[in-house]
Amino acid sequence: MKKDIKELLNFIQEAPTPYHTVAASAKRLAKAGFTELKLSEVWQLQPGGRYFVKAFDSTLLVFALGTEGGPLRIAAAHTDFPCFRLKPQPEITREGYGVLNVEKYGGMMLRTWLDRPLALAGKVALRSADPFTPQVKLVDFGRPLLTIPSLAIHMDREVNDEGKLNAQKDMLPLATVGGEELTAEFFHAWLAEQLQVEPADILSYELSAYPYEEGSLCGLNEEFVSSPRLDNLTSVLACLQGIMAVDTAKMTGLRLAALFDNEEVGSQTKQGAGSAVLLQVLERIYLVLGKSREEMLAAIAAGFMLSVDVAHALHPNFMDKCDPSHKPVLGGGVVLKQAASQSYAGDTEAVAIVRGVCEACDIPWQHFVNRSDSRGGSTLGSIASALVPLRTMDIGVPLLAMHSARELMHGNDQRALAKLIKQILS
Repeated sequence: MKKDIKELLNFIQEAPTPYHTVAASAKRLAKAGFTELKLSEVWQLQPGGRYFVKAFDSTLLVFALGTEGGPLRIAAAHTDFPCFRLKPQPEITREGYGVLNVEKYGGMMLRTWLDRPLALAGKVALRSADPFTPQVKLVDFGRPLLTIPSLAIHMDREVNDEGKLNAQKDMLPLATVGGEELTAEFFHAWLAEQLQVEPADILSYELSAYPYEEGSLCGLNEEFVSSPRLDNLTSVLACLQGIMAVDTAKMTGLRLAALFDNEEVGSQTKQGAGSAVLLQVLERIYLVLGKSREEMLAAIAAGFMLSVDVAHALHPNFMDKCDPSHKPVLGGGVVLKQAASQSYAGDTEAVAIVRGVCEACDIPWQHFVNRSDSRGGSTLGSIASALVPLRTMDIGVPLLAMHSARELMHGNDQRALAKLIKQILS
């Protein structure tokens, strides 16, 4: 298990933003023999080929072609995670302190971000000769730069009873202290210096603050994994491992891994699961291979997709928050997520398919259903399958402290997830 978890933790370290998630994934795919395609170019595909294509740098679609016609199977996950994003003009000076104006991305547990060393990563667009093609740099400063200090208990005696935080007032990271010498554009100047460019040449950026800390094993028997960004890089890595394990010489049909951005904010973006990007890629694949649109639609109707995202585990200190008859636990295996509201994708046949594969391959599994008096979460499965209507099942590893700055899982569950996805995509 330690070898598998080391691979996961290394991947998480390489992926502090969705852009880095895609870059780290593309590096692994290229090493495994996959060929990169461009959405803006005409494709040449061959049966037996293995390919990947980026969509706006933060979404990745990976596919493997069998030697002849056959089933369509997809595994989908999301590349993004809750964080703080810098606003376009982030500098705020207060009595010589330099703080940064940030906004929440996704549903965050704010208190878990206090008093941690935070780094910055993302992309920066620089001036170029052609305004329509700015020079873009992927950056990860890879060191502690910021922190959000909490207020001492002596100044907030009720913090343990109330503890409510305001994202605009209480969660602005401290970046520097400079007294009267601190300029109004202190961060912009610092960024230009780091990139070795003129400040006027920085046209825009999307930079995220992330916890500067490595994941680790913990527990009396080192059975747990504690790390930032387990949601949803556990699923991204398992999908990558599944598609890279496909043997195109032995399979028929089409296998695809779809890694979408923006799930944490609703998926309704050009690179999200609520966009046309998956359907367009499928259509291009079938057309380039000489198939008709009618044949593509028939393949979709007969296809199957896994929507892979983390699930809530039973919390030992909050037992009443779990449904009384569905209590997934850390170490209990892959979680099949169901909801009558269809916030999770799935139907009778989808459950039967995944359960059947699990039982045939000795993969541990368990069920999650929300309490009837709790709204619960959602993920991309229902959104993606509404646009590309094929049978879909939501699954994932069970997690504690979901959407915290640091989350907790069991190492064996990652192995079970990877094994299931490999079986579905084989």
